[in-house]
Amino acid sequence: MSDSMASLRRQIDSAADLQSVVRTMRALAASGIGQYERAVAALVRYDRAIALGLGVCLRAQTSFASVASADRSIREAMAIAVVFGSDQGLVGQFNDVVVDHAIEALSGAAHKPLAWVVGERAAARLVDAGIEVVRVYPVPSTVDAIDMLVGQLQVDIETHPSQSAQPPLFVFHNRPLPGALYEPGERRLLPLDAQWLSDATRVPWPTSNPPEIIGEPAAMLRTLIREYLFISLYRACAESLASENASRLAAMQRADKSIDDTLETLHGTFDRLRQGAIDAELFDVTAGYESLASPSRKAT
Repeated sequence: MSDSMASLRRQIDSAADLQSVVRTMRALAASGIGQYERAVAALVRYDRAIALGLGVCLRAQTSFASVASADRSIREAMAIAVVFGSDQGLVGQFNDVVVDHAIEALSGAAHKPLAWVVGERAAARLVDAGIEVVRVYPVPSTVDAIDMLVGQLQVDIETHPSQSAQPPLFVFHNRPLPGALYEPGERRLLPLDAQWLSDATRVPWPTSNPPEIIGEPAAMLRTLIREYLFISLYRACAESLASENASRLAAMQRADKSIDDTLETLHGTFDRLRQGAIDAELFDVTAGYESLASPSRKAT
């Protein structure tokens, strides 16, 4: 029985140590959700400024025909898919959800797309599905690291030798929902179709003073579109990281509950064994006392 109690004690200690790690990871995940959601919220004003600038530049253009024509000419081109996944485990179905969504969305393309993937686990799933993964990037570990990742993504996509013109560009990522939940989402960033351009021109200027374009309008337009792409990719990355932490938080909550149940069972078994050992010792003491007292009673 002592061996069984010692084994149970080791199991209890191991489970308690594991629960401490799980609770630490749960706290880190909860903290991570907040910082990445704040990063997305911080983009609102900058996104608004870029939208205003685009509206001014586009209103200066006399026609969107060239853009619409470009849109039609590359409709059958090989698409680029930027997919945000994770490097680490303990995230439930996080990678499966976003990769399955990307595969389904791109299944009707005329050519197999090229993929730029953030996160090794998502990249492995895409390779298994037969999609060419051009490059895999490590998942940013902090908000500050998102800038560098997005900048590198833009450079690598624009300079890839297979792209003689800007192909359709899609981004796939998980988006956070209330209650530590998330859902997969997609967005086509390029080409800028006529509807997008028309919507951009309707963004009202916030003051009565008419805006002026500094420099050549076409160059300014290209700069603002590049910033629009940067913001869009940054937002997708931050939302993916918030969703990853939400998925990890949910997984850690389930693990914590499971460990609680296991500890309750182990403590119950340990208490029963300890009580049995105490009862046995008391029985031995009582039996010994009675055996010692029996000769004295006979003598009297």
